Amino acid sequence: MKIALIASALTLVGSCATTKYTTQIQNLKDSIQLVDSALVVKYSNTITPNELRKHLSKFSSDAFQGRATGELGQKLAAQFLKSYYKKEQITSPYGDSTYYQTIPKSFLPNNTKASENVVAYIKGSEKPEEVVIISAHYDHLGITEDGKINNGADDNGSGTSAIMEIAQAFKIAKDEGHGPKRSILFLHVTAEEIGKYGSDYYTLHPVFPLSNTISDLNIDMIGRIDDDHINNTNYMYLIGSEKLSKELHYISEKVNTAYVNIDLDYKYDIDGDSNHYYYRSDHYNFARMGVPVIFYFNGEHKDYHKPTDTVDKIDFNLLTKRARLIFATAWQLANQKDRIKIDNYENS
Repeated sequence: MKIALIASALTLVGSCATTKYTTQIQNLKDSIQLVDSALVVKYSNTITPNELRKHLSKFSSDAFQGRATGELGQKLAAQFLKSYYKKEQITSPYGDSTYYQTIPKSFLPNNTKASENVVAYIKGSEKPEEVVIISAHYDHLGITEDGKINNGADDNGSGTSAIMEIAQAFKIAKDEGHGPKRSILFLHVTAEEIGKYGSDYYTLHPVFPLSNTISDLNIDMIGRIDDDHINNTNYMYLIGSEKLSKELHYISEKVNTAYVNIDLDYKYDIDGDSNHYYYRSDHYNFARMGVPVIFYFNGEHKDYHKPTDTVDKIDFNLLTKRARLIFATAWQLANQKDRIKIDNYENS
């Protein structure tokens, strides 16, 4: 009888904890109010397949020689990005024409030459000290031993061109009197392919304090489909969205339902994922510093890390849809009343 009473009591405690958890999550979901819906639709529509194709065709061309960290191709790619932001009149966070965060040779491995993160910035109108980061690496693997160029159209020309279009959309909004309330940093990081050194350097030497960094939305390969989605191309993998902030996760889902309606696939967003994707791209360096992240990813395909990862294989309509989701998510984070909370309801 005593054992039965103890078991009953434990069941009751577990039930109360579950009810508390469920109530907190439902309250959190209900509290999320989307902001500026008409404006989100208007400016997300400035992100187009034709412009993405234009950017990506240039960025993944042979002219950039595979964009190996520290080499000529990567330097040309950095200059391409700098020139774009100057043309679009999107400023440097350093307050001048310096769009590079230089990473010294001493920070990089294996005698790699010094390299650069490329940074651009739109200042918030109400809470400029709070910053949303949208990141993607722009380096790739360079030239193979037998002279073939790794153009890296999907990896990560797709993420790079998406940020370019997202930045332009925010700039158009600002020019029309609808700039973000929080600041947005467009962060193109180098040296991801050799160990995420560009994002590591940024988190150790941030342009803006990490304590004021709301979130990092990191984009790495969003222009293709993987074998698991040949019959359902309307998808994107999301990784890490609720590891540090359930609010971020539910904002992401609510934004998706309202504007884009992509199938958000969390297949790899599990502890023990054998691919270790959560740890393999630049968002992880922010997450380990306590910054909530989302990693946007289309999965690997037969051309991953091969010279055959070329622009002709990119699905630009799908790339557009995915970029619009990221833009809409960033808009919400930058403009909602309160910054997202870092929390852990499992331990409540």
